[in-house]
Amino acid sequence: MTPATFIDLPPLLTAHGTITLPGSKSISNRVLLLAALSSGATEVRDVLLSDDTERMLDGLRTLGVGVEQQDKHVFRVQGCSGNFPNKEAELFLGNAGTAFRPLTAALALSGGHYKLSGVARMHERPIGDLVDALRALGANIDHLGNEGFPPLEIFPATLSDAARVSVRGDVSSQFLTALLMALPLLDRAVTVEVAGELISKPYIEITLAMMARFGVVVQRDGWRSFTVAAGSRYASPGVIYVEGDASSASYFLAAGAIGGGPLRIEGVGSDSIQGDVRFADALALMGAQIEQGPNWMEARAPADGKLKAIDLDCNHIPDAAMTLAIAALFADGTTTLCNIASWRVKETDRIAAMATELRKVGATVEEGADFIRITPPSPTLPPSPFPLHASIDTYDDHRMAMCFSLAAFGGAGVRINDPGCVAKTFPDYFAAFATVTQAVPVIAIDGPSASGKGTVAQRVAQQLGYHFLDSGAMYRLLGLAAQQRGIALDAEVRLADLAEGIDILFEGADIWLDGVKVGDELRTEQSGAAASRVAALPRVRAALLDRQRAFRRAPGLVADGRDMASVVFPDAALKIFMTASAEARAERRYKQLKEKGMGANIAALLQDIQARDERDTQRSTAPLQQAPGAILLDTTALNIEQAVQEVLVRYPAKGSKS
Repeated sequence: MTPATFIDLPPLLTAHGTITLPGSKSISNRVLLLAALSSGATEVRDVLLSDDTERMLDGLRTLGVGVEQQDKHVFRVQGCSGNFPNKEAELFLGNAGTAFRPLTAALALSGGHYKLSGVARMHERPIGDLVDALRALGANIDHLGNEGFPPLEIFPATLSDAARVSVRGDVSSQFLTALLMALPLLDRAVTVEVAGELISKPYIEITLAMMARFGVVVQRDGWRSFTVAAGSRYASPGVIYVEGDASSASYFLAAGAIGGGPLRIEGVGSDSIQGDVRFADALALMGAQIEQGPNWMEARAPADGKLKAIDLDCNHIPDAAMTLAIAALFADGTTTLCNIASWRVKETDRIAAMATELRKVGATVEEGADFIRITPPSPTLPPSPFPLHASIDTYDDHRMAMCFSLAAFGGAGVRINDPGCVAKTFPDYFAAFATVTQAVPVIAIDGPSASGKGTVAQRVAQQLGYHFLDSGAMYRLLGLAAQQRGIALDAEVRLADLAEGIDILFEGADIWLDGVKVGDELRTEQSGAAASRVAALPRVRAALLDRQRAFRRAPGLVADGRDMASVVFPDAALKIFMTASAEARAERRYKQLKEKGMGANIAALLQDIQARDERDTQRSTAPLQQAPGAILLDTTALNIEQAVQEVLVRYPAKGSKS
């Protein structure tokens, strides 16, 4: 099956519920490699199943390590004490930095001939500082492309007697992690000195904690140097559990803070070894109400309902800080996130990417080498703070996709391009997100011409205080605009262009086209026939689709038409298919026209209605039909007031889920 090229998230109202997090990518890949470098077998439980961990698992199997999947998230790894059975291999590691950097170090010191490569972006991510440090220990590594970047070729090392080695700390903490994890393969003590400021310190804490679980305790001098003692050897702890992913927790905590909450995350909490749990502290600085226990965290909106802007050094939460950039869209004032230079060398240049995409939703953004400054968009007409239903590019970066899902709380919804990129760390993210978020509710009322759906929908909207969409009027307006401009009703390309450009406004019972109020001319059979003709054109329907969805605004929408429930709003809280006999519909139309002083022939009206029914049900694009889950409402024997009540009595039970 071809992956979806985009996912449209509807405008969201609230967020609450409970999420159990998948395992941490950072811990999963560290533990899998440490298990391979150990003596004995290790059962690793709650392993994250994602692209990055698959790259590590595939790499270990290629190297001859015994890896057996015992259950969905449980793997048994037979350690080889760092002596990989296969001394010659080629490894493709995708864009998984947590696999590429540590495996580079382990293989460089283990004695063998290996080639390591990845996707194009991996070949743009620096590795030269790690390679230089490994060469100082005697490793024999060549860059096969650009100097300082993958792909790499590793030859058997001629190990030196170096007792000290230096590595830069201000590019990626993965360089230090890789060195520390590989050093127990040597027979001597080695001290690693950190040159420059060490970024992403919490990830080094994860590395040290995991190494200790496998029996190697690293001596340290603050953040300046780290020493692995002579005789250090990894030994299996037997069974080890992977914590939930604290970076992934940030999206749900932010959703709770923006969408009201309470939203609880299970799998990480106050006892976590992951630095990104401190995202909760940053969110609290913005005014969110945060509670937590040893293995859970919970977020609610600020007591006054509005987040506050912050100015924060984010070195301690480099990945989760991306979520703060989206939370800034909902804050009072300008938010500045600094000390995030590592964003530049991640899966994409995250500072540049974030700035570009934030501007799409109307934010004012300033970016620098190691900071980003975000001023939220000025509110347009209430209740929507964001002026656009933006189409967000994700740059094959999982965190861009997950972060920007939160922009759907801006009132207009959001389109996420290439949503499949979340497979890197959280393959089921969008499904999980949907379980704890509640979209602006829609009542979709479909049915044939003159079934009463338009009048009923309008009155239901009035009683509920919801917005109203008469989609049939949109097609009639398009037909009218085409006739005014001399465009033929079968000129599909010109009609589609016109559909994207005309200005349509509904205000109660009034309809406006390009700033001019229109009325009875939309209710003629000629207008209806024109609407039916243009509605049969696929490009026209596609052009109007996004425009129809844009009517979905808080607190809710009642939409009537031919395909509201089946195509435009398939997630509608309530779906009604309203019908009546052709004779009853012809009589209703006859009375409407007579009341307006317009001439009419009931036999001709019946013939027109039957002809329109035939066209609408037989057209190839979005044919008129009862959508799955829609309630059939026959109004032949009902007046308008009775039909309205039939819809309203069905809504509370359905609407309570929205």
